[in-house]
Amino acid sequence: MSSIEKQYQVHWLTGQLSDASRETMYRRSIEARVRFESLLSLVLAALIFGMFAISDFYLLGLTREYYLLITMRIVVVSLCLLLAFIIARWGGYSHKAWLHAMPLWIFATGIILIVPLRPESLSTQVTAVVVAIMAFYLLIPNLLTVVTFASFYLSTGFLVSAVLFAEIAPVETLRLALLLVMTNVVGFCTLLRLEGLQRKQFSLLHEERDRNHQLLKEIAHRKSLEEQLRMVAERDALTGLNSRSHFMKRAEALLQSSRLEKAPFCLLMIDVDHFKSINDTWGHSHGDWVLTEISEVCTLSLRPKDVIGRFGGEEFVVALPDTGLGDALIVAERLRTKVSELPIKEEMSELCLSVTIGIAIAHSEDVDLKALIMRADQALYVGKRDGRNRVVMCRKGMDDG
Repeated sequence: MSSIEKQYQVHWLTGQLSDASRETMYRRSIEARVRFESLLSLVLAALIFGMFAISDFYLLGLTREYYLLITMRIVVVSLCLLLAFIIARWGGYSHKAWLHAMPLWIFATGIILIVPLRPESLSTQVTAVVVAIMAFYLLIPNLLTVVTFASFYLSTGFLVSAVLFAEIAPVETLRLALLLVMTNVVGFCTLLRLEGLQRKQFSLLHEERDRNHQLLKEIAHRKSLEEQLRMVAERDALTGLNSRSHFMKRAEALLQSSRLEKAPFCLLMIDVDHFKSINDTWGHSHGDWVLTEISEVCTLSLRPKDVIGRFGGEEFVVALPDTGLGDALIVAERLRTKVSELPIKEEMSELCLSVTIGIAIAHSEDVDLKALIMRADQALYVGKRDGRNRVVMCRKGMDDG
C-alpha cells in the first residue's frame, strides 16, 4: 500500500480516516455544510419534540404530570434551539465535536424522562424512540462514535425506564431490547457506510488534486529543462551571444523581412586579430577573457534590433537590418575602435588588441543568407591579408553602392 493510500484509508469500525491530520482536514472541509445541516435538523427536531405537548394535554389534562412534561419539553426545546444557534455561529466539526454531540444527549434524556411521566403510552413511545435513534444516525450530523454512544444511552435508558415504570413483562422487555438493538445496528451500518463513502470521495478528490499538483510540478520542471536546453541551443556558453544556428535563424528572418519591405540589410563578419598567438602566449583562459570582453563591447555598441552571434572560435557575425552600407561602415569602425580601447590585463600589457571586420550588403539578386555571409567573409580575409585591424567592404557591395 502506497503512502498516499495509507493517508486516505478509512477505518473499518469508526468510518473515520486513519490518518488524524487527513481526518481533521476532511472535517474542516465540511464544517460550513455541517453547521447549516445541524441548524436545520435541530430546529426541526425541537419543533417536533415540542409539538407532542398537544398529545400530552389530551392524554393527561391539566395534571401534575402534564406540567412536568411541558416543563421538560420547554427545557429540551430551548436548549436545543440555543445549541442550534451556537453551532451555527461558532460550531467547529473539526475541533468541537462535543458541541455537536450535546443536542443528542439532551434529546435522549428528554425522551427517557417521558416514560415515568406517561407510562401508559409506552407503545407510542417505542415508535418515537426508533424514529429518534434513526434520526440520531441519519438526520443530525455527528461523528459515528458520538452517535453510537448517544443512541446506546437512549436505548438503555428507555429500556430501563420501561421496565421500572411501565412494568412490562420479560418477554416484552426482550422484544423491546431486540427492536432497539436491531434499530441501532441498522442505523450504525447505514451511517458507517455513508461516513466511509463521503471520506472516500474526499480522499479521491484530494488524491486527484495531489496527483495534479505533482503533474503540474513535473510540467514546470520539464518546461524549465526545455528552457535550459533552448538556452543552451540558442546561446553560446562562453559569451552569452546567439549561437551560430540561432543567429542564422534570426538573421534569415530579418533578411526576408528586409526584402519584403525593400529595406537595406548589411552583415558584419568580425575576427579577433592574432587570437592563436594570444592563446599560445597567455593560455586559453586569457583567450576566453578576450572573447567575452569583445562580445560585451559589441553588444553594448549595437542597437536592440541588431543581431549578433558567435560564428566560430574567434569570429563574430552581426546582422544590421534597415542599415545601408555607409551606416554599416560607421558601426564597424565604432566597434573596431572600442575593441582597440579595451583595458588589458596587467600580465597582457604588451598585447595590442584589435579586430578585422568585413562588411557585405544584401542585394536583390542575393540568393540567401549563406551567400551574404560568404561575401562578408571574403571581405574579412582581404582585411586580414592587408594587415588586419581594419574595416573592409565587399567589392561587390562597393561597386553596387
